[in-house]
Amino acid sequence: MIGGLFIDKTSPILYLRFMTPLSPLQRQIVESPLNSRLFVTGKAGAGKTTAGIERLRFLLANGIPADSILLLTPQRTLQEPYLDMLESPERIAGGEVTPATVGGLAKRMCDLFWSFAAEQAGFSHPDRPPVFLTLETAQYFMAHLVRPLIEEKGYFDSVTISRNRLYSQILDSLNKAAIVGFPHTEIGARLDAAWFGDPAQRRVYADMQECANLFRHYCLENNLLDFSLQLEIFNNILWRNEQARSFLTQTYRHLIYDNLEEDISCAHDVIREWMPEFNSALLLYDQDAGYRKFLGGDSVSGSELSRACESQIELTESFVSSANIIQLSNSLVAAIAHQGPIEAAGEDALEFIMARFHPEMLDEVVKKIRSLIETGAEPSEIVVLAPYLSDSLRFSITNRLDAAGIPWRSNRPSRSLHDEPASKTLLTLSALAHPGWDIHPPKFDVAHALMFALNTDLIRAQLLAEIVYGQRDLRLSTFDKIQPDAQERITYSLGSRYSLLRDWIETYRADQPLPFDFFLRKIFGEVLSQPDFGFHANLDAVRVAASLVESAKKFRIAMEPIMNPNLTGLGDLSGLGLGKEYIAMLQDGVIAAQYLEAWRSENKDAVLVAPAYTFLMMNRPATYQFWLDPGSDGWSQRVSQPLTHPYVLSRYWEPERLWLDADEAAMEVETLARLTGGLLARCRKKIFLALSDLGAAGFEQRGALLRALQKILIRQESV
Repeated sequence: MIGGLFIDKTSPILYLRFMTPLSPLQRQIVESPLNSRLFVTGKAGAGKTTAGIERLRFLLANGIPADSILLLTPQRTLQEPYLDMLESPERIAGGEVTPATVGGLAKRMCDLFWSFAAEQAGFSHPDRPPVFLTLETAQYFMAHLVRPLIEEKGYFDSVTISRNRLYSQILDSLNKAAIVGFPHTEIGARLDAAWFGDPAQRRVYADMQECANLFRHYCLENNLLDFSLQLEIFNNILWRNEQARSFLTQTYRHLIYDNLEEDISCAHDVIREWMPEFNSALLLYDQDAGYRKFLGGDSVSGSELSRACESQIELTESFVSSANIIQLSNSLVAAIAHQGPIEAAGEDALEFIMARFHPEMLDEVVKKIRSLIETGAEPSEIVVLAPYLSDSLRFSITNRLDAAGIPWRSNRPSRSLHDEPASKTLLTLSALAHPGWDIHPPKFDVAHALMFALNTDLIRAQLLAEIVYGQRDLRLSTFDKIQPDAQERITYSLGSRYSLLRDWIETYRADQPLPFDFFLRKIFGEVLSQPDFGFHANLDAVRVAASLVESAKKFRIAMEPIMNPNLTGLGDLSGLGLGKEYIAMLQDGVIAAQYLEAWRSENKDAVLVAPAYTFLMMNRPATYQFWLDPGSDGWSQRVSQPLTHPYVLSRYWEPERLWLDADEAAMEVETLARLTGGLLARCRKKIFLALSDLGAAGFEQRGALLRALQKILIRQESV
């Protein structure tokens, strides 16, 4: 290294770059020999990902072929810092690094070695290509199979959760079986053996097992591969096949594995066996994390990978949190876990925002955010977090941010696309453009679509919809036939935009209909994204539109190969009918899959409003954090999952052992300690706790987080 620049002495071309400032330990990691295997641990903010990025850059600078490097993370969103580096103009030209998840590797291997895998796995039509299901399309097929059992035979009659959550929990149980490595036919028995309570729940487990078996049989009959089946084929068949395994081990000679503590058990099993084959490996482990346990994340098996590495390095310095925040974190975790001394909160690390009623509390939160921005804080350095981000809470806070002129972005992975205003607009316009679907949106939906699409207010949009829209025949009359006084109330500028939209729809109706995702691209690009229209400057709406297009595309790809009614039993679906089927699927409320491009296209220079766990899995710090409703039990209690169980369906649960109230209480303490510790490790300066005497539901809140905070305040008053 000369003057902070790397010089590749093995190449005739000098590779120069500005050096990212590194600590001595980080530099040791980055510049370790090209045949080293390192296991690096440290809390969030200790610089592990920075070291991983620089190690990747170091490998490329020293002549390691990019296509021999595997970048592995538990989910794709965690790869963003690496992708930013790989896409930067300073990067040396050459091949491409492979960013992947174990699920992504499984899918690629199933596709590449399909003929062998299909025969071994017992598919009925190994001569036909596979159909890979997303979370959304898997829920669609699950709904197709389970809905008749619910409506005709009374399955799950004692379960009160929504249909979409019911479908997703059956899929989740199948995933847990594949992750841990036990047969999917044992799911119900394992849950039943651990149950201690109402005997009616045992019937729910039996119903769930029957539905899981039915879904798996349907997948094998129709070459459908959901996530669980992809994992099972990869782990049990392809990874055990010498030819398939050699393809992976010979292709990838260098590994960078970040946030491995959040990955699933079977992923760690594969990497443990693969480690001797790598020329070099860098494994990055976040201490006290494990936030994806409810999705099968296994921090215990992740930590055991340290035995496969010659060197273990611990990073203890925090490049994010101030000393006051670290002191607050230690005290809060001790208060929650009832372990260790409880100290007073560090000066200026904690501030309460108090109000009598919940709406007043949200008003005060936005006032404080505006004050921070006015005094020099960047919107991107502020996050607003809640244990769960309901539609009403999301609307309440973002509406106030809009009124204050504060840019914001929101990310809630479990939110259905059908619930997003932007996608509702696109779906309503789609129904108007396809009268053959025989979908007749109510006038209010059309008014909402016109309001959003034409960038106007609801009053004018409702007046326009009342005049021009005929629900029975899906008619859209012209603006120039409206009475002059009504035209003036609506305004001619709005009428001009409406006329452009109406003419486009009428022209489209006269032509041959396009595949649904093609239609969405066309109407977005030719009309809705144009100046003065609603999507033009609304980056959040653009993100939702991108997710909707990708979702519709994957639905079409999944459905087109199996539209033979003799094979699927779904009925005769033409290309036109796929769009109608897709809308029906969204109206069922299916949970949206995660789309990386939409995630990366978000406006980063904005206040983030998100569930706490979503923020943690973004793996980025913030200068100021607002925790809403710290008195809520949602900070420690898990979501009700009557059809699955992340702890019982894990590698470490003893068969036949009962899950008791004591286990639930211990889990809540551990969960809350990990959550708050992780949030504080990603905070630079200050936490704002927004609390109202009466919560959003009108009741007093006295959750575990608030009780732990009270211990700290009592200690602070006694000092």
